[in-house]
Amino acid sequence: MNNFKLKNGSGNLCAQSCSRQDKQLNTYDYMADIPGHNDESDMVEVQFKNTRKGYYRNSNNLKLEKGDIVAVEASPGHDIGTVTLTGRLVPLQMRKANLKSNVEIKRIYRKAKPVDMDKYNEAKKKEHDTMIRARQIAKDLHLEMKIGDVEYQGDGNKAIFYYIADERVDFRQLIKVLADVFKVRIEMKQIGARQEAGRIGGIGPCGRELCCATWMTSFISVSTSAARFQDISLNPQKLAGQCAKLKCCLNYEVDDYVEAQKRLPSKEIELIAQDGTYHFFKADILKGLITYSTDKNFAANAVTITRKRAFEVISMNKQGEKPASLLPTGHPKETKISADLLEQESLTRFDKQKKGTNNRKKKKRKPTTEQPKEGRAATPNNNRKAKEAGNAPRYKKPTANKQPNEKKQD
Repeated sequence: MNNFKLKNGSGNLCAQSCSRQDKQLNTYDYMADIPGHNDESDMVEVQFKNTRKGYYRNSNNLKLEKGDIVAVEASPGHDIGTVTLTGRLVPLQMRKANLKSNVEIKRIYRKAKPVDMDKYNEAKKKEHDTMIRARQIAKDLHLEMKIGDVEYQGDGNKAIFYYIADERVDFRQLIKVLADVFKVRIEMKQIGARQEAGRIGGIGPCGRELCCATWMTSFISVSTSAARFQDISLNPQKLAGQCAKLKCCLNYEVDDYVEAQKRLPSKEIELIAQDGTYHFFKADILKGLITYSTDKNFAANAVTITRKRAFEVISMNKQGEKPASLLPTGHPKETKISADLLEQESLTRFDKQKKGTNNRKKKKRKPTTEQPKEGRAATPNNNRKAKEAGNAPRYKKPTANKQPNEKKQD
């Protein structure tokens, strides 16, 4: 019986071909278990910070596996990256990336040494502070741009500044100032809002990591027509992602909705029955259920039927017949329709003040300082009010008038 070991490389079970790394755009090497797979090509795919990848030639015939940290050729100096793909799949990835054959391909120097890693870690620690300082410099130069990220080269000799701008920006003066401040070679790269979200990362409303930060390699334009085909409310707050653009996931299921919508009758067709004329109100496209209403603007006498029943009524109307009801014979009449709760309620319903509450606060009586009227005896209640005012007279208990002692009759 053969003893298989979990190990990278040809002829063994690949433990990291589909593993999750700390990098984005991970590639699944489904041919990693084939013997001699790594010897098919001397090209290697190396990934750097976030979404930056490069393809290098293994001219020194190093035994490289997925996950190895290598030092590659850069201009100037060298850079540090992680091997993400080897073997015969690399030329396919290069073809997918539209790399031209006449482009000079750089080479891999060696596997990273401890000295290389120390320089690499030292350079990475400066990235955040450099980004904050660069933003302030761009603001002082009155440039309409936003610096979203900074990436230092592995040896710390060059820094790449990723920025976003709606219009063309003349950053020649900015490059001079940045070079004088940070003492490195400066390279500016413009990216879009979706690419910035992919570099920063985050959690989407679905509870998973952003698609642009995990597996998406190219960004396709998203239009509002994708939301219309799926009958999604055109609410900008719901349709926009963290990049303030339309969510990429709107394109995932739009093809299925388009195909399912072709099997439904047109929204312009009216259904005529003996109890009235029904207009299209809404539809559950994937389930094939259609809701018709006797009013065009709101749900009045709404009836939900299947698409099969809708085509039956349409064919009957073409022949001049009117069914007694849109519902098929023997079907119980529906009194309720499924509707979106957000459509029925107002967003400001909690802002209204409640009327007629029983927990009204009693008005406090103002303390009085009036003295008791003449001829009127002071009472404990009046004295208590006066005490609250600070000038309460002492209360003396009234005494009964003593009658003169009558002389005892002899």
